[in-house]
Amino acid sequence: MTAGESRRIDDLDTLKAFGHPLRMKLYRALYVNRTATASQLADQVDEAVSLVSYHLRKLADHGLIEEAEAQGSDGRERWWQSASQGVSFRDADFTDAPEKAATHAAVGRMSFEQRSDLYRGYLDAQGAWTPDWRGAAFSSEFLANLTADELARLSEEMHALVRRYEDAGRAAEDAGDTEGREKVAVHMYGFPFRL
Repeated sequence: MTAGESRRIDDLDTLKAFGHPLRMKLYRALYVNRTATASQLADQVDEAVSLVSYHLRKLADHGLIEEAEAQGSDGRERWWQSASQGVSFRDADFTDAPEKAATHAAVGRMSFEQRSDLYRGYLDAQGAWTPDWRGAAFSSEFLANLTADELARLSEEMHALVRRYEDAGRAAEDAGDTEGREKVAVHMYGFPFRL
């Protein structure tokens, strides 16, 4: 797995390791920051460094994160980075046993709750953002009649579009162009429903 590819979690042990609430938060923070130490991440998630270090090692044990090149002059600091460009977990990989299906559902709900918390945080603080940022932020719902194949194609196209913007933002950041840039969350869901 190269850092430029997404990691599909398809085994129960790795899904369970990722499915811890603090580990999900740490993975997200590490993915956004690109590299960080346990103490930097502990400040971001408001937890003890020793606890964060423990959970980072658990993520590393399952290949979700890896050691990064040291960024500072302190050789004692251990730097971490995501081992891939995001993670995903799919229903199809966890339907062959009740425990797998239950774990998949629980991790999916937890992931959704953390995303909802992130958006609620924005809504609570949106007045602190400039009018440009408030005007650019969006929340949309589209309701369409699609086949399963059409929904799968839509997902692929939307992921490719967002990935292009994400790659461009990272390239600009690598080139030192950080003015006016903020961390942006884009949450997408596509699922069948009946009324």
